[in-house]
Amino acid sequence: MATEISSSTAQASSATHLIVNALTQAIVAHRLKPGTKLAEQKIASQFGVSRTLVRQALFQLSQHRLIRMEPARGAFVASPSVAEARQVFSVRRMLEAEMTRAFLQQVTTKQIKALQAHVKCEKTALGRDDTAARSERTELLGDFHVRMAELMGNQVLAELLNELISRCSLITLMYQSATAAAHSNDEHAQIVMALAAKDESLALRLMNEHLLHVEANLNFERTEPVDELASAFAPTP
Repeated sequence: MATEISSSTAQASSATHLIVNALTQAIVAHRLKPGTKLAEQKIASQFGVSRTLVRQALFQLSQHRLIRMEPARGAFVASPSVAEARQVFSVRRMLEAEMTRAFLQQVTTKQIKALQAHVKCEKTALGRDDTAARSERTELLGDFHVRMAELMGNQVLAELLNELISRCSLITLMYQSATAAAHSNDEHAQIVMALAAKDESLALRLMNEHLLHVEANLNFERTEPVDELASAFAPTP
């Protein structure tokens, strides 16, 4: 009996994870626009699961600020305001300035090589022009900052940054151009060079300018949402 319960729980968790990933990818690929209503029954039918599992997936996405839950109305793809975006980047600048200082106090050759490898992966993703690459590059560009915290061995900071970057991920996914993403990769490479040289003033300036540039390059022009969830989940040609 215990084995059956464990197996059932694992299957439910796997199904929820599948739905979370599919919705995230649909948002990343701009197949689901800001404001799109996410009807539980349509999603349940699309994946052949219960509405309970769909609710669990939607709750997880709401925790990452990719969707918003409205009482008596349901779930919608989040539409971050300009004010929210500004506040997110303001907090990131404050937090990541201190992280950069702390990183430099214990920087090692191994850590620098790990960051250089990460930047190389970013560049590879930028060289591809497809939906999967867009998703990968956005994730990698955000993970650069979390990676710094992880390399310091500060898991609490890594978790805080991951949550914060998840909150602004929809903002950058929706509004950052491919050109701006390429600039972010170049700036990451420059930050790593400054860290390798143990130049604190330069590293701090580059990190601050980098986040300011990302914010300045956001385009907040809105587009109309799609209405059909099935087409949003269809593979991109």
